[in-house]
Amino acid sequence: MTDALKRLSDEGVAIWLDDLSRKRITSGNLAELIDQQHIVGVTTNPSIFQKAISHGDGYEQQLTDLATRKVTVDEAIRMITTADVRDAADILRPVFDATDGQDGRVSIEVDPRLAHHTDATVAEAKQLAWLVDRPNTLIKIPATKAGLPAITEVIGKGISVNVTLIFSLERYREVMDAYLAGLEKAKAAGLDLSKIYSVASFFVSRVDSEIDKRLDAVGTPEAKALKGKAALANARLAYQAFEEVFSSDRWAALDKAQANKQRPLWASTGVKDPAYKDTLYVDDLVAPGTVNTMPEATLDATADHGQITGNTIAGTYEQARAELDAVAKLGISYDDVVQLLEDEGVEKFEASWIDLLNSTEAELKRLAPSEG
Repeated sequence: MTDALKRLSDEGVAIWLDDLSRKRITSGNLAELIDQQHIVGVTTNPSIFQKAISHGDGYEQQLTDLATRKVTVDEAIRMITTADVRDAADILRPVFDATDGQDGRVSIEVDPRLAHHTDATVAEAKQLAWLVDRPNTLIKIPATKAGLPAITEVIGKGISVNVTLIFSLERYREVMDAYLAGLEKAKAAGLDLSKIYSVASFFVSRVDSEIDKRLDAVGTPEAKALKGKAALANARLAYQAFEEVFSSDRWAALDKAQANKQRPLWASTGVKDPAYKDTLYVDDLVAPGTVNTMPEATLDATADHGQITGNTIAGTYEQARAELDAVAKLGISYDDVVQLLEDEGVEKFEASWIDLLNSTEAELKRLAPSEG
């Protein structure tokens, strides 16, 4: 086994695990990954919780207690998920302390059914921060149009945020703007900006999945030659945007007030097409000041045979732009693709949440004490 994960960390990429379950916490597996695999953070989403809780490992006692108390299914899910996030945050607390708050963080997402409702998203974010009650939590807010003002409001209240479901370069710039506006609000309110953190989760593999499908439909040799290039090009241009925004005069004023940069986080880094190397979205997205959140299979693949050769983003912007332009010239609309992916992302998380509601409700009924 190589120590590719250490090399990746040394290049300035924070390695986070894109998974959480109670069994992972109680078995010592999470602590082991922190000790041995350079894991310095955890991300969750509705699909991850749906999978963990439906498999049932470690949740029966809490579900029994919740059923006995006759809580609603929504409250039950909040109690279960926030308990897992709180326990994971405690395990990661030494990393949080050692990195002055930059890493050692666990993300928990607002109810995905609120993705298009700004005020409800803000209220839910405040509630989640209060429920988990750990300084090393990030509240995940989707980068929908309604999510943008919610990001500003939540950051303005001093709550750290993981902005999720970013697919387009234009939306990413809007996310960074929303973050800076939030910091400006927090500064005006007299809050300590050094305690507020954020990452912007830019989704990678799904871009290739959708554009590759359209390239196959075009079917020309030119189209086939572009397969597997759009996602990396898109992410690399996102990093260019990050560099621009966080070297601006607007940022300089916040930097003086000890604000933290909003780091780009590469999400959806598991390869969907088996024709591509399984470490593609790790090896080829190495740059300082980034986060890569990986499913365990990608983490293991990177540890085993990842090829970390230094910064693989610097100097690629011209080529990345040319590749996206070449895709557009074939009649594939970038705007159409990224909007579709955002809509599908929200729908997928909402469907997972509804599955979770239904399976948890069935468990609560099964475990409810008989009357009498």
